[in-house]
Amino acid sequence: MVSQERTIVFFDGVCGLCNSMVDWLIRADRHRHLYFSPLQGITAQEHGINLPADKDPDTLICYTSGKQYERSDAILHIVRRLGLPYSLLCIFVLIPRPVRNAMYNILAAKRYQIFGKKESCRLPSPEERQYFLP
Repeated sequence: MVSQERTIVFFDGVCGLCNSMVDWLIRADRHRHLYFSPLQGITAQEHGINLPADKDPDTLICYTSGKQYERSDAILHIVRRLGLPYSLLCIFVLIPRPVRNAMYNILAAKRYQIFGKKESCRLPSPEERQYFLP
């Protein structure tokens, strides 16, 4: 089991947008607070994240200190962990959650059409492997 202090970003492993976001987060995370795992992986199951078998995963989940954040809340929690200047994006917490999540849901619904879908989950490079969980 993964330490509770780690922040795990659970992402759709076959989504082009999600994989690009993970690439960016790896570069932006200077303090190495973030770890990554596909929603389709065993780490997600171990943390009680169950996905419907008949549906593609359509949410980003951030798990830290025993708490789970989803959709726009996950994004805000992740950028807060990155520190400045990225944590300035937390200003978007002023937008009501239903509005933030509505915008998130629109992008999530179109993400495969816009950014593509891969045949299999992302494989980390040897340098990235230590930040990826199965």
